[in-house]
Amino acid sequence: MSIEVLVPSLPESVADATIVTWHKQVGDTICKDDNLVDLETDKVVLEVPATENGVLKEIIEQDGATVTSGQLLAVIEVGGVASAAPTAAAQQPAAAAQAPSETSAALSPAVRKLVAENNLDPAQIVATGKGGRLTKNDVVNFLENRESAPAPAATPAKPAPAAKSSSPAPVAPVTGNREEQRVPMTRLRAKVAERLIQAQQNAAMLTTFNEVNMQPVMDLRNKYKDQFLKTHDTKLGFMSFFVKASVEALKRFPIINASVDGNDIVYHGYYDIGIAVSSPRGLVVPVMRDADLVNFAGVESKIVEFGGKARDGALGLDDLMGGTFTITNGGIFGSMMSTPILNPPQSAILGMHSIKERAVVENGQVVVRPMMYLALSYDHRIIDGKDAVQFLVTIKDCLEDPARLLLNV
Repeated sequence: MSIEVLVPSLPESVADATIVTWHKQVGDTICKDDNLVDLETDKVVLEVPATENGVLKEIIEQDGATVTSGQLLAVIEVGGVASAAPTAAAQQPAAAAQAPSETSAALSPAVRKLVAENNLDPAQIVATGKGGRLTKNDVVNFLENRESAPAPAATPAKPAPAAKSSSPAPVAPVTGNREEQRVPMTRLRAKVAERLIQAQQNAAMLTTFNEVNMQPVMDLRNKYKDQFLKTHDTKLGFMSFFVKASVEALKRFPIINASVDGNDIVYHGYYDIGIAVSSPRGLVVPVMRDADLVNFAGVESKIVEFGGKARDGALGLDDLMGGTFTITNGGIFGSMMSTPILNPPQSAILGMHSIKERAVVENGQVVVRPMMYLALSYDHRIIDGKDAVQFLVTIKDCLEDPARLLLNV
């Protein structure tokens, strides 16, 4: 009996997917739940597992093909036995595909893709990930070190004697490595580029700034961080304070949590906060659902989970769908000030930045405080400057007096 391998159902916002890598070849024995192929969408890399034991009978769509939901990818012969003597033409690619298969099961889709594209042996690369797992950064560093290895110097030809001349000597041509490499954008990078252009063209984007004294939050964090870790088994960071402060501000200014749909304004009665995360594939924004119902420990745990999934290429489509407001933290990379770009169809995004000690005036005295610039970019079509400024001031007040988050004042 034969069964069909189909493209999984894709969300409405994802029109199609691209076949990245087939991990099995025609004639290979298949076990249930084996990953057959990786599909790259605009958001994530999807794995397509086998639903039954058998033999891969036929591959319909090859690497690089664009496919849609429900499209036929391959055919599996259930209960079949792999051919003992495949044709010579089939043996060579099958051997190449099976060589890394023993180790590829433990690799994330992003790492498998990079290893396959560069014909690498994962066993030769030093793994620094959790539990000895190979990360994409490990592979990138391996490639950079390999490319930077000095090439053997060629023996220069003996120059011919120059004729005597009163004219100046000619300038020597530029030498050295001046190679160029052209690679296509990944679907994620192309989609990010498209959405950024869309945000700038379709929204009246404006940014307002403020600064916040982080000393109260830092004091509170230092006082309770050990007890917090012991009680909740997760570290107390700064992001949970910003998420809770943002939720409080969104409740007071619902227009910031709204979005534009044609000539209508859609007010959202829930608070799904997107947290921008840097991954080996680019910037992704997993969404924390109902952030108003999650406590500080839940926020911190979810952020750690998002970061781990992003590094391993394990974020699912459900993690990235929706969102009513986004927070991005350029401070972790050293940014002092920036103007974040909207994440459509959302109407506002909060930008965090580096904490720097600066001289400020308090009660007529010049003192040194750990200060952070905050930036709120917003769609001026539906959000007035007054609302945007007051929203940012609310976040500032909540952070400079964290008790407000408990008292709702």
